[in-house]
Amino acid sequence: MKKKSSRIWWILGGLVVLLVGGLVAAKQTGMIGKPKSTEVDFATVKQLDITERVSASGRVQPQVEVKISPDVSGEIIGLYVNEGDPVKAGQLLCRIRPDNYESLLARARAAVNQSRAQLEQSKASVAQSSARLIRAKSDYERNRKLFADKVISAADLETSEANFNVAKQEVEAANANVRASQFNIQSAEASLRDANENLRKTTIYCPVNGTVSKLNIELGERVVGTSQMAGTEIMRIANLQNMEVRVNVNENDIVRVNLGDTADIEVDSYTTAGRKFKGVVYEIANTANGLTSSSGAAASLSADAVTEFEIKVKILNNSYADLLAEKDKKGYPFKPGMTASVEIITDRKSGVLAVPIAAVTTRAADSTAIDTEKLADNSNGTVDEKPATQIDKKDKPKEIVFVNAGGKAIQREVKTGISDFENIEIISGLKPGEQIISGPFIAVSKKLKNGELVVKRDPNKNKKKEEEKEQ
Repeated sequence: MKKKSSRIWWILGGLVVLLVGGLVAAKQTGMIGKPKSTEVDFATVKQLDITERVSASGRVQPQVEVKISPDVSGEIIGLYVNEGDPVKAGQLLCRIRPDNYESLLARARAAVNQSRAQLEQSKASVAQSSARLIRAKSDYERNRKLFADKVISAADLETSEANFNVAKQEVEAANANVRASQFNIQSAEASLRDANENLRKTTIYCPVNGTVSKLNIELGERVVGTSQMAGTEIMRIANLQNMEVRVNVNENDIVRVNLGDTADIEVDSYTTAGRKFKGVVYEIANTANGLTSSSGAAASLSADAVTEFEIKVKILNNSYADLLAEKDKKGYPFKPGMTASVEIITDRKSGVLAVPIAAVTTRAADSTAIDTEKLADNSNGTVDEKPATQIDKKDKPKEIVFVNAGGKAIQREVKTGISDFENIEIISGLKPGEQIISGPFIAVSKKLKNGELVVKRDPNKNKKKEEEKEQ
């Protein structure tokens, strides 16, 4: 019985020793006795060079591209260029069958001659009417004297007077016919000019110097042409020496883009060669894409629609001069429709205070933020944990960063400036050399609180977990 009880005491004593040892070990490792710390990434406030850019994608297009459409309809009976051929202003491009227009021209000429003949007839009628007027006037004057001498009756005098008035009206009518014939001649001559012009338009010449960038017709095809609206597009003439990239920029970025801003251009066709080209912004749209009127199109846009503006970026010739030199063998380096990416440089600053973009977040106005001007620096370079004053609450959300102050995340309000893809300028709120919390993103943006304990995150820890999951 004594052996059994002593064994129990030995077991209980061993358990007590193990429990005490575990508590001591847990306390030494920080598992108990200390509040939980958040694992974060740290970064240092540095002076950097920042280049602010606006990125967009678009397509390469010629600066000058002329769409050629006929003004008359008919069959193509002559085609004298091929796609890709260089052309000069005044060069013959194609012909449309002129038979119908030649017939219309002949008919218009006949109408002019007919109108001129009618004019001569009207002039002859004027001469005849004038002669009859002279005779009627003489009869009227003679009969008036005879009536005065009481040789003829009043009826005879009235008859001669009526004949005289009729003769005058006939002369006026004949003169009116002459004027009408003259107007008919003008109308016929206008129709003749129109027919002659339509016949001329059956022969199409090149309006500008350039290259046939697109050919939409074949010999023997029929095309439609009118003078009131665009007809069948038969080809395009483009100046492939001067190219541009047309990109669409979001309304939030368009306010930062100005005429004359330089740009770096990557054309997909030359990406494998590692080529980048230089460009300059020379045109910015004043109206958003798709807005043709202030009522109809604008009202049809939903609240979720993306508003974009078109920007034209000229590709500088000196950035691809070597490719132009080889154009005789390979053609022009850029083809209309090539895909391109553009980074427009909107601002540059050198030697400014900057932190990683991920370190800056926004918090609501009721979040506690520390006035950086009232903070006192300790001798060891850390920030005093107790704020001297609180910043007044505002309705507008504040931009803040978390500063590492002796293992605690201290919320600090900052004012930011320009940014690039990695860093953002700090105008006020931080000093060079301060250590700030730059990640992870979810911790900085939402979870981290003012005064919370932080420790440096082990970058290899997540890798080990991922490797264990894969295994």
